[in-house]
Amino acid sequence: MKNKSTSEFDASVQALADARYNHHFAWLGQQVTEQGLSFRVWAPGAKQIDVICAQTGRRITRLTQSHPSGFFEKTLGNRRRPIDYRLSFDGGDPVGDAYAYGDLLDPTAQYFYAEGQQIDAYRWLGAQHHEYGGVSGVRFTVWAPNAQRVAVIGDFNGWDASRHGLKHYPDAGIWAIFIPDAEPGQAYKFHVMGADGVVREKADPYARQMERSPATASLVPVNTNFQWTDAQWMKERGAQHTPSSAISIYECQLASWMRDYDNHYLSYEELAERLISHAKALGFTHIQLMPVSEYPFDGSWGYQPVGLYAPTSRFGLLDDFKAFVNRCHEAGLGVLLDWVPGHFPSDPHGLAEFDGTALYEHADPRRGFHPDWNTYIYNYGRNEVRSFLLSNADFWLSECHIDGLRVDAVASMLYLDYSRAAGEWIPNEHGGRENLEAVAFLQALNSLMYANHPGIMMIAEESTAWPGVSHPVDQGGLGFGYKWNMGWMNDTLRYISKDPIHRAYHHDDMTFSMVYARDENFILSISHDECVHGKGSLLNKMPGDDWQKRANLRAYWAYMWAHPGKKLLFMGMEFGQYREWNHDHGLDWYLLERAEHRQLMDYVARLNQLYTQYPALYEADQDAEGFCWLQAHNKDQSILAWVRSAPNAQQVIVVCNYTPTVVHDYRVGAPSMGQPQVLLNSDDASFGGSDVKPNPRFEPMPWDGCEQSICLTLPPLATVWLVVR
Repeated sequence: MKNKSTSEFDASVQALADARYNHHFAWLGQQVTEQGLSFRVWAPGAKQIDVICAQTGRRITRLTQSHPSGFFEKTLGNRRRPIDYRLSFDGGDPVGDAYAYGDLLDPTAQYFYAEGQQIDAYRWLGAQHHEYGGVSGVRFTVWAPNAQRVAVIGDFNGWDASRHGLKHYPDAGIWAIFIPDAEPGQAYKFHVMGADGVVREKADPYARQMERSPATASLVPVNTNFQWTDAQWMKERGAQHTPSSAISIYECQLASWMRDYDNHYLSYEELAERLISHAKALGFTHIQLMPVSEYPFDGSWGYQPVGLYAPTSRFGLLDDFKAFVNRCHEAGLGVLLDWVPGHFPSDPHGLAEFDGTALYEHADPRRGFHPDWNTYIYNYGRNEVRSFLLSNADFWLSECHIDGLRVDAVASMLYLDYSRAAGEWIPNEHGGRENLEAVAFLQALNSLMYANHPGIMMIAEESTAWPGVSHPVDQGGLGFGYKWNMGWMNDTLRYISKDPIHRAYHHDDMTFSMVYARDENFILSISHDECVHGKGSLLNKMPGDDWQKRANLRAYWAYMWAHPGKKLLFMGMEFGQYREWNHDHGLDWYLLERAEHRQLMDYVARLNQLYTQYPALYEADQDAEGFCWLQAHNKDQSILAWVRSAPNAQQVIVVCNYTPTVVHDYRVGAPSMGQPQVLLNSDDASFGGSDVKPNPRFEPMPWDGCEQSICLTLPPLATVWLVVR
C-alpha cells in the first residue's frame, strides 16, 4: 500500500474487482520493494491468508486484509530477497500462488510461432499440465495480441474474471498464467477485453477437450499417457498409400453411422467394436471420418468446427479417440480425417474477432467472410494463423496417428472470387483471382506434413481444373498426394441416373474422364455430398423399378472399381439405403433383414476383394499402359469395353452394358490369347441379378485392334470383368 497513494490503491483494487486491472504480475504476488519483501494477494471471500515457507512448511507471516473487497498484503521489512512460498487460505492446505511464476514461456517457441513456421504450437499453447518449483498445475496460454486484458475463468476460480489475469508477452502477443490448483476436467474460458473495449468469453483455440454441445467451455485435458500398439502399422503404411496401391475408402460420419436403441450416439469404443468389423468385412482398406473436431451445430456435420484440436466429446475423450484409431490400425485399416482449414463459424465463443480485431480472419469481408456458409475465412497471410493451422494438421498426424488428411473445400481457398460476384472480391497483387497466400499455405502444409510424417496421404477436395493439385511443390504443384475427381463423379452420376433409352445421347459422360485421368492422382469419390440436400440416396438416383435400380447400381460400381483411380464410397450406399442421409439418425440397418440389401453389400465386398487381388486394377492407374479402350464409341448400344493392365499382372477386360437388353454374341477384342473366364458378373444371381451367363469364348478373329477376340453374352444393365487364362 505504501507504494501507492490511497486514491491510487482504491482505484487499483476497484479495477481488480471489476476485472479491468492489467498489471497483475507487477503488483500482486511477491515483490521486492524499497520497504522490503511484499506479498499481495487478491482473494475475494477469503478471511485469512498465511504465507508458508515451501521448504519447512512453517508460517512466515499472516497477511493483513487492507481492503474489504478481498485485497491482502504484508511487507517484511527485514527481508530483501525472494523466497519459495505457498499460501494457505482460511487454514487450508498450502497452495502455490499463481502470481509467483512470472517467466513461463520459451522465447524460441514464441519466435517460430510468430514467424509462421511452427508445427507443434499445441505443445505449449492452450492448457498444459506443468510443474514449477515442485508445484503441479496448469499453464494457460493464448495468442491475443490486440487485447487490452486477458483473464482465465473456470471451475477453479468460480468463473471470477478478477482472479487470474494473464501476463502479457507483447513481442509475440501471447498471454500466460500458471494456476496451481487447476485440475483435469475442469471447464474454463478466456475472458478477453478486446481492442474495442468489449469483453468476450472465448473457448481455448488449442483446447484438446471441450464441453458437450450446447455447452461451450473448454476443458482442462486429462493428463494421460496413451500407449499405442500400432508401431508396425505406422512403419509400413507408406507402402499402402502410393499411386500404385489399392486404396478403397469407406467414408462415414460417426454421429450418424449407427445410433443405439434410443437414438443416442455410440461411443468411440462402441464404434470401434462395430464400425471396424463392418469396414473390414466389406474389404475396404481405409475409413475416412467426416470432421471430428468439436463442432457446436449438429447440422454442420462437423464442417464448422470451433475446437479444431478437440475430438468431439459426443463420443468420448481424446484418449478414447486415440484408442479407436489404434484399433483400426491393429485391424489393418487406415484412418483418414476430413480437415477444415478453409473457414470457421461465427459462434461467439469461437475464433471470430478473438481479441476485438479480425485476428484469425481477414478484416475486409471481401476476403474474410464466406457468403455461402456465413463463416469466416482464415487469413493465410498472417504468420500466427499459419502456425495455428500447420500445428493443427500436425496434431492429428502426430498425436492421433491419423494416416492422412482430406482437406475440405480447397477450391474456396484457392480463388478470391469463389462464389462472389464482380465487385465482391479483391484481386491479388498481380490483379488475378488466385489467393496467393492460400496457395503458399497449402504448399507449406503438404511439404511439412509429408516431410515429418512418412507414409501419410494428403488429399484435396478440389472441384475445379486448378493445375497440379497432386504435383510436387518443387514442380509448381500444390503438393497433395491425391485429388478427389469431382468431374468424373458429376459426369458419371448424370449418365447413370438417366433412363437407358436416353443414355446414347450422353455416352461421352462415361468416357470423357479418360481424357484427363492421368493429370492428377485421383480418388473416385461418391461421397456424402451426393445424398443430401434433396439429391436423394445413391440407389434412388438410379432409374427404373426396384430391381433395375439395384442392377444399375451394380453395373455402375463395377465400372467405378475398374476405372483408373482410387475408390471412395459413403456409408449406407453399400447396402442400398433408400432414404437420403439424415445426420440426426443412424443408417437404416434394418434393411439388411431383406435379401436384396444383403446381396448389395456382398457385392461391394466382392468388388473390393477382386480389386485388391488383381494388380491390373490399381497398380498402373497413372501409366498410359494401365488402361486401353477397346470400345469407347458404341453409344447406340450404350456399351463400353476396355482392358486394365499392369507389369507382370494378369489383364482384366471390362465390358459394360447400360441397357436393359440382353445382347447375344457380342464381340470385344482380346489383348492376349487364351480361354476367357468370368471374374465378375454384376448380374449374377448371388448379387440379386437375373443370372444371365456371359459364357465368353475365344475366337481367332481380329477385333478392336487386337489379333483375336472374345464373343460373349452381355447381361442386362450389367458390367462383366473377364480374365484370359
